[in-house]
Amino acid sequence: MKRIGIFLLVNLLVLTTILIVTTVFGVNNYITANGIDYYSLFIFAAIIGFSGSFISLLMSKWIAKHMMNVKVLDPNSSLGSRERQLINMVDSLAKKAGLQKTPEVGIYPSAEVNAFATGPSRNNSLVAVSSGLLNRMNSDAVEGVLAHEVAHIANGDMVTMTLLQGVVNTFVVFLARIIAYVVSTFVREEARGIVHFISILVFQILLSILASIAVMAYSRHREFAADSGGAELVGKPKMIKALRSLKDAVHMVDNSQEAIASFKISGEKRMGLRQLLSTHPDLDERIKRLEH
Repeated sequence: MKRIGIFLLVNLLVLTTILIVTTVFGVNNYITANGIDYYSLFIFAAIIGFSGSFISLLMSKWIAKHMMNVKVLDPNSSLGSRERQLINMVDSLAKKAGLQKTPEVGIYPSAEVNAFATGPSRNNSLVAVSSGLLNRMNSDAVEGVLAHEVAHIANGDMVTMTLLQGVVNTFVVFLARIIAYVVSTFVREEARGIVHFISILVFQILLSILASIAVMAYSRHREFAADSGGAELVGKPKMIKALRSLKDAVHMVDNSQEAIASFKISGEKRMGLRQLLSTHPDLDERIKRLEH
């Protein structure tokens, strides 16, 4: 959830900020005396949509470090054996994956069993693991998890995610402004400006949440690819062991945290809306695919 969740949150905040600024300063001329100029609106939406997405990508690593309180490990400093082993694993996996530059490695304080990779490019990335994961998993399982995250980086998933989000943003901005324009025609002329402005913000957020279903579907698809890539780096046995360790750890989560766990790496079957909004497939399905 971390990699996708942080990206989506930053994207929504950046996009909303851009829209507020452009609306306040009137940097949009898609409304004419005859109504909406759809061509101008689409060009405007594409510029806003892709700029929001790429700004989110450029900020992703910095935001992740600060939001998650990630302690980045300096390979040239005095480190404990566990931290040194973590850096060596990522360095070795990065070389196997053909990365020109080893990702930064960090640990964030959390009892959850989780890890994520983020960053604007293959050669400017971060792999972070929770302290809970390190405390609950043995060396082989940790290496399998790291291989999965390095595979995400090698596959360029964050860049592809950015392009997809840019397309999604474009249609969200486009449709939100059309709906807002229609809504504003139902009120008195003197109130149309403020109604149009508020409607843009409301429908922007609602449509962004709805559009995230497409982004989540892409995320689930890429998890399978990252599992496969991780298996190529460390072998299927270690990758399968890592997934089984994750499943065992999830089952130990306190019931009071069940709702939170279901959006992370839960191995339980999800149905309906929970399944649509999940960033990860079921662990059983991921294990099954690797075994065959």
